[in-house]
Amino acid sequence: MAILSARRRSAAISVTAVAGLAAAGVLRVGGVAGTVSGSLYRDPSSAVVRWVAANPGDFRAAVIREKIASQPQARWYANFNPSTIQSEVSAFIGAANSAQQIPVLSVYEITNRDCGGAHAGGAPDLNQYQTWVSNFARGLGNQTVLIILETDSLALQTCLSTSELNARNQALSTATQTIKSANPNAKVYLDGGHSTWNSANDTANRLRAAGVQYADGFFTNVSNFNPTSSEANFGRAVISALNGMGISGKRQVIDTSRNGGAAGDWCADDNTDRRIGQYPTTNTGDANIDAYLWVKPPGEADGCATRGSFQPDLAFSLANGVPNPPTTAPPTTNRADDRPPTTAPPTTDTPTTAPPTTPPPAGNGLSASVAITQWNGGFTASVNVTAGSAINGWTVTVALPGGAAITGTWNAQASGTSGTVRFTNVGYNGQVGAGQTTNFGFQGTGTGQGATATCAA
Repeated sequence: MAILSARRRSAAISVTAVAGLAAAGVLRVGGVAGTVSGSLYRDPSSAVVRWVAANPGDFRAAVIREKIASQPQARWYANFNPSTIQSEVSAFIGAANSAQQIPVLSVYEITNRDCGGAHAGGAPDLNQYQTWVSNFARGLGNQTVLIILETDSLALQTCLSTSELNARNQALSTATQTIKSANPNAKVYLDGGHSTWNSANDTANRLRAAGVQYADGFFTNVSNFNPTSSEANFGRAVISALNGMGISGKRQVIDTSRNGGAAGDWCADDNTDRRIGQYPTTNTGDANIDAYLWVKPPGEADGCATRGSFQPDLAFSLANGVPNPPTTAPPTTNRADDRPPTTAPPTTDTPTTAPPTTPPPAGNGLSASVAITQWNGGFTASVNVTAGSAINGWTVTVALPGGAAITGTWNAQASGTSGTVRFTNVGYNGQVGAGQTTNFGFQGTGTGQGATATCAA
């Protein structure tokens, strides 16, 4: 499915209005994180992962692999496909659950999407939109998921009449409640625009009208370039305004996928001053911010001629010269409880997960475990490397079943594609502290179940 990027507008607002709200003293901002904790899910079939796997000798590949393809990004759902959306979502959620990581899903299907602009489309009408949302929600399982619900749907309303606006607000409120009812552990965020668009008070009023009281909060800066600090200040002002309306406990998520450099014209894909921003994490250190996310996939073009396609030159420009990401943290389970998911599995290509195989610890107490997610014709492997004492570099040898062949690898360098394959660390994840875990993975064809892993420092 082609991933669409949401067009973001830039509009000047009163800086003093935002600053005044932030300074009002209503909010208490400390070093405590928000309500979400755990590792975010990295999609092994994203466009950037596929490009890196297909172009290992390209001079841009190392930078793109280490700084973009290694990171979790949102999966966009932007096609009107009510008959297949449940199975698509269920397969994606199943893979994330098997990796014990938190998936991020961007829903972009509202009727009259983008007000007929560059990304016009969406459901034919709001009744069909609700059918699509209901089917989408049935695939979400019962573990933690992050839902970015309808970018631009609230910040951009210029094309809507009063009755159309009321209908949209009701549709978003119903969609939120539908998702939360299907999966009470889903975190749903509504459109908060960004810090240089609508005022904080206006944004809070729009969020209230669309049912933010049923959601977990709001998102900002999707597909834009505003600094994280500006977005955080704006978010505090919006939260303060919501508190004044009697709506408390709402939090923000910020898209940091390309806000590490210059701002400027949204359509200029060739702006070489732009860089990726904060790497995705739920460890924000801010009680008002649940996560920094890469909602807009870095390297996916906005611009007028190539929007929606992965552009390696753009990805390289965004990542070149940026510090490497921190060493991969051990994945944290996001299960709500010990019960199995209640969502019915898709009818085709159902992922099945083999139990991880863990050999006895090697020297330095080093051990590796591999978990396989199998589907019809292929598989994804997630490998955890755990150090008993601190190490500076590791090698993991994986014995694959006969007929299995590796087609792509992330967070490691692979030597070989079948049989016994040796994986070594990349630059940013070779150092593993005592008792800590790092992770790498690979994708392949054939059957991966039965693969075993051994390791050495």
